[in-house]
Amino acid sequence: MEIVVCVKQVPDTTEVKIDPVTNTLIRQGVPSIVNPFDKNAVEAAIQLKEKHGGKVTVISMGPPQAKDALKECLSMGADEALLVSDRAFGGADTLATSYTLAAAIRKIGQVDMIICGKQAIDGDTAQVGPEIAEHLNWAQVTCVSKIEVDGQKVRLEREHDEGYEIIETQMPVLLTVLKSINEPRYPTVKGTMKANRREIPVLTANDMEVDPQQLGLKGSPTQVRRIFTPKQRVQGELIQADSGREAASLLVQKLLEVKLV
Repeated sequence: MEIVVCVKQVPDTTEVKIDPVTNTLIRQGVPSIVNPFDKNAVEAAIQLKEKHGGKVTVISMGPPQAKDALKECLSMGADEALLVSDRAFGGADTLATSYTLAAAIRKIGQVDMIICGKQAIDGDTAQVGPEIAEHLNWAQVTCVSKIEVDGQKVRLEREHDEGYEIIETQMPVLLTVLKSINEPRYPTVKGTMKANRREIPVLTANDMEVDPQQLGLKGSPTQVRRIFTPKQRVQGELIQADSGREAASLLVQKLLEVKLV
């Protein structure tokens, strides 16, 4: 079974910086991590490989520093890694990103399953995985919490607000997985040393059959008008009194003072 896992290197959530001119994330020089949901996707793929055989290829679209994320996935047990990187991809929204990743997956060749994390913690759109499936004209199942494979048949447990759905489909299929699906393994020392010696191949726009007008900013119908950090909320006042009746009276008095009642 040939499995591709799409991973994203995201800024550490405490270190997010925004370019005020382009309204895009500043990634250079910012501490980055592998998107947590994508680690669950990598773990799910490795577990399927261990049970059914095959190969796991991790793929990421991003700047050269995204190789660090790919090497971390290799140290977990993935077999191959591929970086999709080109200045032409810069500024891509989810549609342009999914278009580019779909083209890269076609370049890989025969693939039975694509696994993505539910969403990236920087954008939180949960759109790239399903959009890749649309570009490839594949079946897709989102919010997966359990995967069972029997030949070409895939039986899935899909989680939603009111419980679970059991869905059966055929390969090829794209899945997005939840954090509840597993606990990602820690890279071993041996795996880390081996991954650090690996050369990560890079796929550029010239290496794929793509329409330049659908890449990067040109291919992104989403336009960011303004981005800002919300003002920090002022802490509320704690009303202290000897009894509930007295506290309620003080609360009403304060609300009257600010003309809220």
